[in-house]
Amino acid sequence: MELINIKDVNVRYRNGVNAIHNLSVKIKKGDFVFVIGGSGSGKSTFIKMLYREIKPSSGEIILGGLNVAKLRNSKVYKLRRKLGIVFQDYRLLPKLTVYENVSFALECIGTERKEIRQKVLKALELVGLKSKTRVYPDQLSGGEQQRVAIARAIVNSPKLLICDEPTGNLDPEMSMEIVKVLESINKTTGTTVIMATHDKEIVNKMNKRVLVLKDGYLVKDFEKGKYYDEDN
Repeated sequence: MELINIKDVNVRYRNGVNAIHNLSVKIKKGDFVFVIGGSGSGKSTFIKMLYREIKPSSGEIILGGLNVAKLRNSKVYKLRRKLGIVFQDYRLLPKLTVYENVSFALECIGTERKEIRQKVLKALELVGLKSKTRVYPDQLSGGEQQRVAIARAIVNSPKLLICDEPTGNLDPEMSMEIVKVLESINKTTGTTVIMATHDKEIVNKMNKRVLVLKDGYLVKDFEKGKYYDEDN
């Protein structure tokens, strides 16, 4: 079953730069997709369109029944509640414990305390950090901090987990560990995962679907692909 249907999308910035050209792609529920491409490929624009940080100039983005492209700014929160987003820089609150960082989003939407506890512990178990609930971010390694960020992103059981270069600040071993966590969440919960990355080793090892962007165009779509490099 389809989760995302992007049809004839173009993004033109105010400075005249065309970041995305005539992009059409479908992503099924439960897919794990890598989005790759060099600097200026449109990779970041593609990711940001999914959570409506950027609005396309034309075309449609249907995500879970919502037309993201036409969503009013005042309604963007409805979309974001269906998503989990993981960034390169963790974005944890330093004065809150691991548990509090993950529970914060649920508290903001008025979830009952008992339900918060169940969901937070389940999310932390999925990322292998159930024993670290009372620890603060600065007491954790970079890989552990990113796992807390993933737990926070999945705590409300999103339909889609968007990961924007989540391994960019990590060494190769930690990077692979994070991607294995994402794969486990994908397989265990059925959450669709879209991950932007420039890490060739990860893409080649994981053998997942790969979307390749170049100069704003979708140039390749591999069902089970390797890292595509035009120079090779």
